Amino acid sequence: REIERPRVGPMRDIAATIQPEQDDLVRGELAASLCVQGAPGTGKTAVGLHRAAYLLYTHPQRVRRSGMLILGPNRTFLRYIAEVLPSLGESGVRQSTVADEVGRHPVRAHDDEAAAVVKHDARMAEVLRRALYARVAPPTDDLAVPDGSYRWRVPLGDLESVVEGVRREEPPYATGRERVRSRAVRLVQARAERRSGPRNGTWLRKISGARAVTAFVDASWPRVRADEVLAELLADPAALARAADGVLDAAEQRAIRWAGPPRSYKSAKWTAADLVLMDEVEGLLERPTGYGHIVVDEAQDLSPMECRAIARRAGFGSLTVLGDLAQATTPWAARSWPELLGHLGKPEAAVTPLTTGFRVPRAIVALTNRLLGQLDVDVPPARSMRGEGELRVREVPDVVPAVVEAVRAALEREGSIGVIAADGAAGRLRAALAAGGVEAAGPDDPGARVTLLPASVAKGLEYDHVVAVEPAEIMAAERRGPHRLYVVLTRAVSRLDVLHSRPLPWEG
Repeated sequence: REIERPRVGPMRDIAATIQPEQDDLVRGELAASLCVQGAPGTGKTAVGLHRAAYLLYTHPQRVRRSGMLILGPNRTFLRYIAEVLPSLGESGVRQSTVADEVGRHPVRAHDDEAAAVVKHDARMAEVLRRALYARVAPPTDDLAVPDGSYRWRVPLGDLESVVEGVRREEPPYATGRERVRSRAVRLVQARAERRSGPRNGTWLRKISGARAVTAFVDASWPRVRADEVLAELLADPAALARAADGVLDAAEQRAIRWAGPPRSYKSAKWTAADLVLMDEVEGLLERPTGYGHIVVDEAQDLSPMECRAIARRAGFGSLTVLGDLAQATTPWAARSWPELLGHLGKPEAAVTPLTTGFRVPRAIVALTNRLLGQLDVDVPPARSMRGEGELRVREVPDVVPAVVEAVRAALEREGSIGVIAADGAAGRLRAALAAGGVEAAGPDDPGARVTLLPASVAKGLEYDHVVAVEPAEIMAAERRGPHRLYVVLTRAVSRLDVLHSRPLPWEG
């Protein structure tokens, strides 16, 4: 009865319906990272949230001291799940997106797909590392530091050894800069103490801040900003060619290079992918503060570079990774969990499949299983414990009036209604519904009775009754259209209307 209750409003907890296999995942050890491959309706999101609550309850001091982060695919999804943890008695958990975590600048530009695919590729990590460390240069002269009537001189060879030694240690860039300074100061100190005995802390601070020492450090290991490094890389073809040599081919370099470089990095207009790259450089400069545990939902859509951003924040913590490879819709989505877990820095994490659905009815699951053959992932067919539910597939001359008719009929029954169409169709459907006297909210209002939403934001959401509009149009709208359609068709937890005027993708 709890599972079948109408689903108007935000997501609820599953304490009343939790199954043994779900409970085993919830109660996993804090130190263990795990991955849940969950078919639609198997409760993987709820498992992740209940695991978060369980860990907070079982290890309150350890988890609260290091922090917990819940990462969702977008803010619409976060609003949908926002009440689950408070309803279980837990608050103070950060719920965010990867974009919010790396968003040091506003997004004011947009990449075409070719550029975005390259920027999200794991190879960019090496390109960025080279671009940063290309700024480190061997010293060119002795170091001479005035000290009263004396001038302490450190030979060029010793300074070269300092810089090269720090480079071999591969510390964060900012740490390396300070090591270069402190080791140069120690060389000066050794010369001074051989001449006239020990030096105190005040003297060391004076030498460390001496103009000659700072000039040496600035020339050999200069202070830099992440946005400055990235801007130079994208604006200067020669710098990009040097950093990408043997990593990116000429076409890939052209794809990410700025056609019209800004006057300086301060006036650059950054894309969403640029901010992920900038976070990579920030991670090379200084290690970010990490979390004790991170729950990553809809993880199948993460790019390798986004995974690296998460891995930097979980270096000393554990992960709960939730997703479904069949619902992977981004051009850079992983084809296997071991591949993605490697980028997340947790290759040892166990992958547990959840294939039994408790929310999506059997008739709808049977329909979506027919799409699995068109998806380039190895995912077992789902099965459902729910024999009830309704599926209607109707061919109509014009889908727009048919949508209005279907929504009016659905309003005569209990529950939430989601109208899901290709992104470009939402405008005309909204006008038609309004003309028919039906008020449809946008996807950011989880309490609405009728919601009209583009297919691109449907992931993770659930409605009692879904009206899926023109599947062929949804499929044709993007490169991974079959995956997007799979997502759309699995949003219904009681009834699904499929309205089409074009041939259905799973037939013929």
